Amino acid sequence: MLIISILVKTQLLMENSVRDNNDMPGHLARRFQQIAVAVFLSEVEGAGFDLTPVQYAALAAIRQNPGIDQVTLAGLIAYDRTTITGVVDRLVQKGLVVRQASSRDRRARELRITAEGLHTLRRITPAVEAAQQIMLRGLTEKEAQELVRLLRKAIAAGNELSRAPLKQRVLD
Repeated sequence: MLIISILVKTQLLMENSVRDNNDMPGHLARRFQQIAVAVFLSEVEGAGFDLTPVQYAALAAIRQNPGIDQVTLAGLIAYDRTTITGVVDRLVQKGLVVRQASSRDRRARELRITAEGLHTLRRITPAVEAAQQIMLRGLTEKEAQELVRLLRKAIAAGNELSRAPLKQRVLD
């Protein structure tokens, strides 16, 4: 009888200790990411562009950091170093970025945005901005600002735990 009582209590404790997914920040972050990607792609494709969120982030980072190498680019957009090659390959294939030999290290390749890449960034900006607004449409302006502030704070606190931590650009 004692064993049955212990088993029943253990089962009840386990059932009560399992939290609802909607109370777990990891689950909520994953769901928000799914929504963010879907909204981004819908807005960007609707405006006539073929760019993923990571391709857009890479293109914008290359524009802001002319001559950047792929490893540094990966750190700036918090993307893993092995996968960034494919992202850059697709940007090169689309004519938005070029790889050039480095003037400082002959083994390295520098990334530069092309005129078409600049033109694309200018034209895609309204769709990207609209996507950001749609992602936050259930929030007031103040709530949206607070969400962004809290996301930045949580990301900064956990950055080193990521397989692809965000790295700040170190100027030469």
